[in-house]
Amino acid sequence: MSDPRLTTSSYLVLGIIDKLGEASPYDVKVEAARTVAPFWSVPHAQVYAQCDRLLDAGLLSQVRQESGRNRRVLTLTDAGRTALRRWLDDPEFVPVEARERGILKLWFGGRPELLAPTQLHEHARTLGEYEELADGVGGLLTPGQREALEFGIRYERMMVDFWQWVERRGERATDR
Repeated sequence: MSDPRLTTSSYLVLGIIDKLGEASPYDVKVEAARTVAPFWSVPHAQVYAQCDRLLDAGLLSQVRQESGRNRRVLTLTDAGRTALRRWLDDPEFVPVEARERGILKLWFGGRPELLAPTQLHEHARTLGEYEELADGVGGLLTPGQREALEFGIRYERMMVDFWQWVERRGERATDR
């Protein structure tokens, strides 16, 4: 057993396996894409690598399913549950890194009149999807899941507002 430095991706894997009870690395990948990807993406290869690291560290245990494809099914060990709980209870603040390609393009001189319409459309579309999700299944979500969805809704509203502002600034600049 090694003592790895756990990353947010490590905790994502632990959290998903904890929620599912048991999961193959493929199950973790699918569940991450289905649930947390809008606010925390993790490359598929990293999911598999994290599962191996966490297994080596004794935070996960593995059994092989004898039927079918002999796939491996992972569960949290007591040490894995403890590590996840410590992380969940840690109030440490880590600054957000917004990875918005449109904003990066603006920074480097991208033309707002070209960027704003598409960015505005896509953020409005995503906002609509999140609001539809909240209306459709919001009551079935855990409080933490509902709060995460609310973050997505508020973030997309802010981005819609921002790109509308960019568009208005562009219109004023061309009126001169």
